[in-house]
Amino acid sequence: MLVIIADSSHVSYANDICDTIADSANQRGTGIAKRTPEYIITKIENGNAVIALDGDKFAGFCYIESWGHGKFVANSGLIVHPDYRGQGLAKKIKKKIFEHSKKKYPNAKIFGITTGLAVMKINYELGYEPVTFSELTDDPSFWNGCSTCKNYDVLTRTDKKMCLCTGMLYDPEKKNEKQKHEYNGKVFKRLKNIKQNLFLKKKSS
Repeated sequence: MLVIIADSSHVSYANDICDTIADSANQRGTGIAKRTPEYIITKIENGNAVIALDGDKFAGFCYIESWGHGKFVANSGLIVHPDYRGQGLAKKIKKKIFEHSKKKYPNAKIFGITTGLAVMKINYELGYEPVTFSELTDDPSFWNGCSTCKNYDVLTRTDKKMCLCTGMLYDPEKKNEKQKHEYNGKVFKRLKNIKQNLFLKKKSS
């Protein structure tokens, strides 16, 4: 299994990547922002993506987005093909794109929003901390990217202050010294349940 920085030789996988992201969104039911093949190709050609390949078969993907004139960087679109789930591949992809982001944007804060407990765990082990949305980029282009998510109405109703996703942030200025992180699954699961309950209350009111 190869987990590498994607280049122009990998643009042929763009449709497979988009289809896998869309299928995952439907299965999870929590919503994942849609991306077009053209958008994915741009990320690949700019050296802002990581792809996992099993021979010539697509296995996983993630890409970098830069916001706020490079002050913030997001590792987005993390996806693993169903045939390769449960093998620790997501963690390998996430670590690769995280290290690539730090090298390419050394002064940027790296952030992400996710509903997945597995992704929260990976992020936390890499040094991310859970934060409020106010600590993330205020670039409207980023939040507009959520408009294709089925829960976008939650985000708009709260004036982009919260949603079912949890915001997580890696600040290089606070991580000069190595810090060991111990993931507390109960805490993150409780946080997720609180957000889901708030969503259900708002929907029923």
